[in-house]
Amino acid sequence: MKMVKSIAALTIAVLSLIGCNSKGSTIKIGSVGPLSGQYAVYGGDCKNGIELAVNEINAAGGINGKQIELIAEDDEGAAEKSVSAYKKLVTKDGVKLIIGSLTSGCAIAISPLAQAQKIVQIAPAATAPALTDAGNYIFRACYDDPFQGTVGGKFASETLGAKKAAILYDISNDYSVGLTENFKASFEANGGEIISLETYSTGDKDFNAQLTKIKNANPDVVYLPDYYSTVALIVKQLRAQGINTPIVGADGWDGLTENAGDEVLNGFYSNHYAADSTEPKVQNFVTNYKAKYSLTPTSFAALGYDSVYMLRDAIEKAGSSDSEAVRTALEATNGDYVTGHLTFNEKHNPVKGAVIVELVKGADGKLTTVYNTTVNP
Repeated sequence: MKMVKSIAALTIAVLSLIGCNSKGSTIKIGSVGPLSGQYAVYGGDCKNGIELAVNEINAAGGINGKQIELIAEDDEGAAEKSVSAYKKLVTKDGVKLIIGSLTSGCAIAISPLAQAQKIVQIAPAATAPALTDAGNYIFRACYDDPFQGTVGGKFASETLGAKKAAILYDISNDYSVGLTENFKASFEANGGEIISLETYSTGDKDFNAQLTKIKNANPDVVYLPDYYSTVALIVKQLRAQGINTPIVGADGWDGLTENAGDEVLNGFYSNHYAADSTEPKVQNFVTNYKAKYSLTPTSFAALGYDSVYMLRDAIEKAGSSDSEAVRTALEATNGDYVTGHLTFNEKHNPVKGAVIVELVKGADGKLTTVYNTTVNP
C-alpha cells in the first residue's frame, strides 16, 4: 500500500513538473497595432517586421532555448480597442511583454495600464513625448516628435536654404500638432520665418482654401506633418495650385511611394532608416524582408523588427523573461540595430540619429526614396 501511494505521489509530482515546464516552454510576446482601418498599411508593415524577427530568432534556436510565441491583436487604430487588445493579451494570454501600439494615441492609451501592472511596453513608432511619462516599464523604439520636428526645421533651413516656411497641419491630431510645434521652433531658431500657419481636422478632404493662403504667402518650403494618406491628398491639391516649392514631412510619410504620384517629387522627410543604406544590418534585413514579402520594408517594418531584437537582447542579458528583469536589461541597451546604434535616456527614449530621405523616380520609373543625409542628436 505504501509503495502504491509512493508511486502515485511520484506520478503526480512528475505530471506537475511536466505541466510547469510546458507552461514555460515559450516566451510570449504580444503585439498591438492597426491591422485594419485607416492605418492598416502601417500596422501590417510593422507586424511583418515583427514576424520576420520572431521567425529568424526561433529558427536560430530561440531565446535561452525557448521559442517565441507571438500573439498579435488588431486595434484598428482606435484607442479604446487598443485597451481591449491589451487587456486580452494580459489577462487571457498571460503576456508580460508587449510591442505596441503603433500610433501615439493608441500607445498612450495602454501605457498607464502597462505601468501599473508591470508589463514591459515597447512602442515601435509612437512619437508623442507624453508616452514614456507613464513610467519605467514604457519604452519606445523610435525617436520622439521634438527630435523629429527639430530635424525637419534644421534640414529645411540648413540643407534646403529656406528662409520662409508655410505649415499645414491637422489640429486634431497629437502627432501633427507636436511636429508642427517643434518644426516651427527649430526653423525660427535657425533664422527662418513661419509666414503661413494653416490647419485642418482629421477626415478633411478639401484643402484648397488653406493652400490658396499658402500660395499667396509665397513660402520657400511647405511643411506637411501628417500620415501619407492625408499627405497624398494635400500634395495633389498643392501642386495643382502651382505651389512647386520643396515639401518636407516626417515618418508618417512612409508609404507615399505606393500611394502617390509625381506630385510628391521634390519631397523630403525624416525617417528611422534608409533602405538603400550600405550598413550590413540594414541590407540583411532588407534582403530577408523582400524575400518573404516581395516588398521593400518601410520604417514601420524596421522598427517592429528592432523591437523584437531589443527584447531578445534584454531577455538574454537578464537570463529571464520576467518583466522586471527585462525592464532593467532594456534600460542598459547599447547596441546596433537596423534603425541605428541605440541607447536609452532616462525617459526611455532612444538616443540615435534620424535620416532624411528624398522622394525620387527610380530607374524603373516608379517612385522610391533615396538617402539624403543624417541628423544626429
